[in-house]
Amino acid sequence: MSKEIIPASRVAQAIRILRGKNVLLDSDLALLYGVETRVLNQAVKRNADRFPSDFMFQLNDEEMEQLSQSAIPLRERPTGKAVSDSSQIVMS
Repeated sequence: MSKEIIPASRVAQAIRILRGKNVLLDSDLALLYGVETRVLNQAVKRNADRFPSDFMFQLNDEEMEQLSQSAIPLRERPTGKAVSDSSQIVMS
């Protein structure tokens, strides 16, 4: 994980609106932190007591379909890194 400051514009690019909330997909958040998605999710699960109960939720099939059709995945934006688009966990 890099110690460099992530520009606000880069974070803003990754924010999506789902269920009326500004959210980040776990894969986008992991990319911003420079870690694998599974590593981020493992860390969140290990430290679940540190997060509010509404910190994350799992996308349903309809939401997954909407995301895949309507948004440019972060992995296609110029970053120099690739990321999986199979994410289903959202951080709100």
